[in-house]
Amino acid sequence: MPEISRFFGIIITMYYNEHVPPHFHARYGGERASIGIESLQVLDGSLPPRALGLVMEWASAHRSELMNDWFLAQSRCPLQPIDPLR
Repeated sequence: MPEISRFFGIIITMYYNEHVPPHFHARYGGERASIGIESLQVLDGSLPPRALGLVMEWASAHRSELMNDWFLAQSRCPLQPIDPLR
């Protein structure tokens, strides 16, 4: 599962050849969540509120890059790193 970004202890990853809708995975501590790229909705799992807020802020700023990585992942091509939240 390729890591595409990391910030404030949060790790953002995306699997190759994953099911729709387009989404990414976020891990923080022992918590995990899948988040839709287009809707920015939590599809599965959960994160602490502060971590989830940071992930949503980051994802909102990088939606087009996330979609680009989604299409790369579907084609089993190397994913592009995305700048962390600062």
